[in-house]
This record gives sequence, structure tokens and C-alpha cells, in this order.
Amino acid sequence: MAIQTYLLVCNGEGCTARHGTDVYEAIKRELGDQGVSAKAQVVRTGCLGHCSQGPVVKVLPGDIVYGGVTPADARELVAEQVVKGQPLTRLLLDTTSHTRNIRLEGVADHRKQFRVVLRNCGVIDPEKIDDYLARDGYAALAKMLTEMTPDQVIATLKKSGLRGRGGAGFPTWMKWKFTKDAVSEQKYVVCNADEGDPGAYMDRSTIEGDPHSILEAMTIAGWTVGASTGIIYIRAEYPLAIAHLETAIRQAHELGLLGKDILGTGFDFDVDIRLGAGAFVCGEETALLASIMGQRGMPIPRPPFPAVSGLWQKPTVINNVETYANIPMIVLRGGEWLANVGTSKSPGTKVFALTGKINNSGLIEVPMGITLREIIYDIGGGIPGGKAFKAVQTGGPSGGVITADYLDTPIDYEHLQALGSIMGSGGMIVMDEDDCMVDVARFYQEFCVDESCGKCAPCRIGTRTLLNLLEKITSGRGEAEDLDKIKEVGTAMQKAALCGLGQTAPNPVLSTMHYFPEEYRAHIEDRRCPAGVCKELVLYEIDEDKCIGCTLCARKCPVNTIVGERQKPHRIIQENCIKCGECLKACKFGAVSRR
Repeated sequence: MAIQTYLLVCNGEGCTARHGTDVYEAIKRELGDQGVSAKAQVVRTGCLGHCSQGPVVKVLPGDIVYGGVTPADARELVAEQVVKGQPLTRLLLDTTSHTRNIRLEGVADHRKQFRVVLRNCGVIDPEKIDDYLARDGYAALAKMLTEMTPDQVIATLKKSGLRGRGGAGFPTWMKWKFTKDAVSEQKYVVCNADEGDPGAYMDRSTIEGDPHSILEAMTIAGWTVGASTGIIYIRAEYPLAIAHLETAIRQAHELGLLGKDILGTGFDFDVDIRLGAGAFVCGEETALLASIMGQRGMPIPRPPFPAVSGLWQKPTVINNVETYANIPMIVLRGGEWLANVGTSKSPGTKVFALTGKINNSGLIEVPMGITLREIIYDIGGGIPGGKAFKAVQTGGPSGGVITADYLDTPIDYEHLQALGSIMGSGGMIVMDEDDCMVDVARFYQEFCVDESCGKCAPCRIGTRTLLNLLEKITSGRGEAEDLDKIKEVGTAMQKAALCGLGQTAPNPVLSTMHYFPEEYRAHIEDRRCPAGVCKELVLYEIDEDKCIGCTLCARKCPVNTIVGERQKPHRIIQENCIKCGECLKACKFGAVSRR
């Protein structure tokens, strides 16, 4: 009997942490126990995208998606879905904004989400090369080696309009051409998998779910520019991604897709892995190269650029994971294919890690040009608890906030830059009315202080100066002239810092000051945090006219600082209050207020 049903179980890092592997084993066991292992198969896959609902199980055919599945659900799931052929309604997810994988006939009818980079994530078993081959894996490599010249590959990339997905959006074809044209007996291809933005996990999930696409793309790059060695630089705290890469490299060697004389064409190319220690600055390409060479990860002035003089002073192509993941499909289907997706200046798709105050947090891939409103409300499902949307931070510590006034802004490189933010690697953190924008700026600046390599004074001194000023403001000691100092220091850093970390570190501060000046004024002039986040500016009080003396607040107070007799008004001893807010949550009569 042929397999009729496939149950795809997410075994990405997030779902694995919620016992996704146990769910897989339990379903596999139940298929045997219920006598249906001949008609149904369970497959371990990478991220399916519904990260807040994990562990996730997807059923094919039918694109039925279940969320929050536990090992205890396996018996009922198999009985209903496989044996009876009926959905298990209590575990069903709303997939009205679900992704559609790419199809050969074109892309004009794509839905809100459209998978190119993530085309195989959640579809194949990332540890089985046969699954990748079944979905046109390594077909682009074979086409290139037998039908194309290096110049034709570069022309195809140029026609596609693919821009680097690591932040700046530099044209990929141009970077490859610089390296191809450089004269050297030794050249290198490097993959930047050092994903350091808070809340970002796009590259990790891509590697976990589809490692062979990165190997194929790097091999294509190697042949195009004349390199024989590829290096994947990945942070050591991505153990699952590293394990899948190691497995993929071994399998590709076994089938003659890596190593000597690839596919019998005489082309030699191999890939090695280098582990990073998790330094954010090593996302900058010259610092990354220094780390690979065993040096301290610190940027150096450019030019020369790595494309001409990079790893061990040899011409080096560097792209990030998401950029490489586009390459096989562009080579296989032609540059026009990708150029028809997205916008004229920003073709293709973008992967985002949608996190924060959002109902459907997870991994999404959308065409360039989609609006923030579509992402946050149509795909993300809006803000939890009916709270008001306040802002979204794009680009991580290097980006800025975008407010509700700009929800209908198309997402592409140019529009985000015009709003004072950047595309970045793809982190997208949503904030609601309960978030303090001054505290958000302080958080990102604290991150930049920790991650600065300290090589240049504008970054080393500037980030610390900005943090000191923000801490002064959030603690109630701010002065009006502090805002002028922030602008002065931030502007100087943007112009004088050596690398992108220092140049963009002021962005979250300057952005929040621009869009939320009233919050900064409230902190400085009124000594008040409107969102109630900055504890030193928060005061909890009990209204004696409303308090009935039920003692609920007193019983919840962790430091016993609420006093009063039963059935009589209570009061808070302010000098002992730790501003935790438990009294406000406990009171059912509106007697406790925060100001």
C-alpha cells in the first residue's frame, strides 16, 4: 500500500525545547500500534513557522496544521486523522495566513506569505539528502556546471536583483563579480551564520531545516568566482544547526556533490565549519574574517574590501545564510523569476522573526513591498489582549522603531531607511501600549555597550555615554539638556565610528526620541514613566474611598509593605515598595492606582 498521509513534525529548536522529538516518537509508535504504518509516515522537519504554537504537526495532503501537540495527543491524532480521515478539531490552528511554497508555474498568485528561502523548511527531513534531492536539490549546481559560464551566473543574479539579506542590501551579483575579477590563485567563499540580533532566529532555522541549500549555494558561488574552499562561520550556541550542517556535508561528500571532481566535472570545492563565540560585532564581515583566522573579532577600515582582500588577504565572497538560500532557485529558474516577486528596487522575499507583543509569533517569509499592517494584523493576528499597537522595532540594535502612523508603509530597503530604521537581518519586535520607549532604547544601548569591541573611540565611548544618559533619564534624574547631548553624541557616532555596529548603535535612541518625544519629556519634566515600566518613576497608591479592606493586595505583596486592618482602608509604605505591581493586579475594586 502506498503512503497516503504524511505527518510532518517540527523538530526545530523551539519545538524541540517543547518536546517535539517526543511527539515525533509518540506518533511513530501509534502508527504501528494502530496498524496504519503502511498508509501513513511521520517525518521530522525544520521550522514550520508557527513558533508560538509549538510543537507543530502538519498533515499532507490537505495542509492541516495542529499546534500545541503533546505526546499524549498522539493516540487521538492518529486515530482521527489517519484512521478515520477526519481532523482533530481541538488542536487545529488557524492557517488563514499560512505559507504557500513556490511552484513552477509562477508566482503571480502568492498569498500573504511566500516561501523561497524557507521553501524546504517544514517540508523535508533536513537529515536526509534524498528529501532535498526530491525537491530539485542540487539541480541548480548540475545546471550551472554543465550549461552555464561564470559570467552567465553573475548575469542571472544581476537580472534577479537579489540584494544581500544581511542588512545593507548590497547587490549580490556585484560582490561576486568583484571576487571573480580579482586575480589570485586562492579564493574563498564564506557564509555568515553569526546571527546576533536579539529576537532573531531566521538563519538558524533555515540551516536547521534545509542545510543542503546553503551547501549548494556556496558551491555555486565557489565555481562562479573561482574558489575551492568554503567556510561557514556559525555561533556555537546553535548546536542543532551545526549538527545538521555536519550531517549534510558528510552526505554531500558521499554522493560526489562536495570535495574532488564534483559530478565528474573536474571542479573541486569543499566546505568547513568554524564556530564563533557569539560576539555581535563578528556579524561585521571584517571582524568575522579576523575571528576565522584566529584573531580577536575586530573590524578594520575598508577599502580594501573582502571581495578583493579578505580571508588571509585573499579575495573572499561573504554572504549571509538567507542570501545563499535564494541562489539555487535563481540559478534553476532564472533571474526574471525572482525579479517578478517583491518590488522593482527590492525584488524577492524577506524572512522575519516576528516576536514581541503579537498573537502569532514565529518565522514568516513575505514578498518585499508587503505592508507592516499586513504583517502585524493579517499574519501576526494583532496584539494580545486587545492592547493598542505602539511600535515595531526592525533591524535589531542597528534599527529603529516604526509607529502606527506608518503601518501602511511597504517593507523594503528604501522605505525603512526613510523612516529611520533598516531592514537588518530580519528581526521584527512588536511593542504595545505597555512598553516604555525610553526603556526600549536603554535596552538596545546596553546591548551595544556589551557587544562593542572597543577598537574605536566613537563606539567605545559613545555607546557608554548614551547608556549613562538613558539610565539617568529612566531613574528620574534626567535634565532637558540630556536630550541635546544624546543627539550630539549619536550624530557623531554615525559619522565617525569604524564599523556598522558603532555607526548604527544610536539608531534606536534617536528613533524613539523622534517618534516619542512626549515620553522622554514625561520622564524628565514630570518624573513619570507613562507606561509604568521604569520602576524608580512609578508610584502605587491606594484610594481610601474605594478600599474596602479585603486584604487581597496585602496578601499578594511580596515585601509586606501594605498595612491596614480588615474591612478598613489600607495604605502602602512607600519607602519599602519594590514597585512590582502585584497590588494593582490583585485589587478587584479599582482602589489601587499607578502613577
